[in-house]
Amino acid sequence: MQTISHFPSVQHSMHRLTLALLFLLLPAVSLDVAAQIQRPLAVDPVSTTDAKNFDQVANAALLEMRQRAAELNISGVAVVAYFEGDSIQSWSSKMLVVGRMKDNPSPTDKGSNLLAIAYSKAAEMADTLKDSGSQVRPPMTGEVGWTGGVILRGKTGYLIAAFSGGKSEDDVKVSRTGVEVLKSRL
Repeated sequence: MQTISHFPSVQHSMHRLTLALLFLLLPAVSLDVAAQIQRPLAVDPVSTTDAKNFDQVANAALLEMRQRAAELNISGVAVVAYFEGDSIQSWSSKMLVVGRMKDNPSPTDKGSNLLAIAYSKAAEMADTLKDSGSQVRPPMTGEVGWTGGVILRGKTGYLIAAFSGGKSEDDVKVSRTGVEVLKSRL
């Protein structure tokens, strides 16, 4: 009978020991479970200061690009973009139609989507970190490989301007105007 009277004490001790072990192991178990849960990749947002300034600076750059295009007597699409860091994970961009967004198809020409071309130039630069059409590698599917976009390293990331609608050398002139405005303010 004495063993029966001690059994509740042993049982109580076992509960306490079990609880103590659970409390000790719980952090390890929760870490292991947390490590196995797939979380979406964190996206490094554009820094707050640059993000707040980007819209205003982008508008100024696009207006200067429109002015430069007018001086060169060309029309088309202007794009500016900014991404933080040394490789692109996300970007902020804006565009402006400067007179026309496309050249309509004709019986002898399939037409041109100038917006798509400008963004293609920007996308190429985001990957190569070189001006569009630099031929550092063959154009990939989705790229046009044409000149007309300019990229510069800024204080905290890369600044991109691309124009499509004129001759390549004129597109570069317009883009250079835009990227210089971005560089002066970002």
